Amino acid sequence: MRKETVASTGAAVAAGYVLGSIPVAVLVGRRHGVDPRRVGDANPGYWNVREQLGARPAAPVFAGDVAKGVAAGLIGVVAAPPGAWGVGYAAVGAAMVGHAWPVFAGFRGGRAILTWAGGICVLSPAAGLTSVAAFAVVARAGSFAWGARLGVVAVPVLQLVTEGPHRTAATGALMSIIGLRFATARRGAEHR
Repeated sequence: MRKETVASTGAAVAAGYVLGSIPVAVLVGRRHGVDPRRVGDANPGYWNVREQLGARPAAPVFAGDVAKGVAAGLIGVVAAPPGAWGVGYAAVGAAMVGHAWPVFAGFRGGRAILTWAGGICVLSPAAGLTSVAAFAVVARAGSFAWGARLGVVAVPVLQLVTEGPHRTAATGALMSIIGLRFATARRGAEHR
């Protein structure tokens, strides 16, 4: 790996982690007198805030968590030397880790799905935006949860067809962060 790529990756990862660590759900919840880490499923993310406060107060959480992924992806893409597409993936991965284990919120974060979705729309626009459209159709039909599942699963399938195995594998690595966060959240719930 060239020095330029290493430096770009380091800067993009640091920026991604800091962006991801902004605890949007905690900040929005605090504004409404609720700590999402202490109510509902204790997940400081969009869905729990929506369950506790309603769709309108939760909208900034949705937008903020997606924006963290978009911003990290853009930083990674802009910082990357020509041909170093992995820098964008590293930046989005760092934002996801920051969202899941945020330095600004005692390392108690959300599951990083929306941050991943925002990042994927930058890294793989065709697959990302097609998946967002599929999510929107199913969510509008009445099931946010099933829409989210369809949107997430559709990305690597579409990527494999349009971009090949390398980027699809990188997306799989990002998705493993979501899986790890779900596993640690489940383990934490069992110990409460």
